[in-house]
Amino acid sequence: MIGWREFQSMDLDERVKVLYEQGSFVTSIRYYAHKVNLYLLNNYYVEVFYNPKIDRIEKVTLLDSNHSRMNFYYDQIKLPNQILSH
Repeated sequence: MIGWREFQSMDLDERVKVLYEQGSFVTSIRYYAHKVNLYLLNNYYVEVFYNPKIDRIEKVTLLDSNHSRMNFYYDQIKLPNQILSH
């Protein structure tokens, strides 16, 4: 089971590989120029920011449960009241 610190220390390509192999896809949203895929990886919610205009994943990061983007997720799915972020 991979921990968040280990995951965070990986480069972008390694993070993507781990998510696709070990993570569970939850949902996706549109956020400005990005399609953002939400994954669950060992009790952590992780966002993958994909820019379709340039066909590139630009960022893989821990879900920020205080961000206004959460409203887009709440409209689609039921997330736990407290999201494990550390």
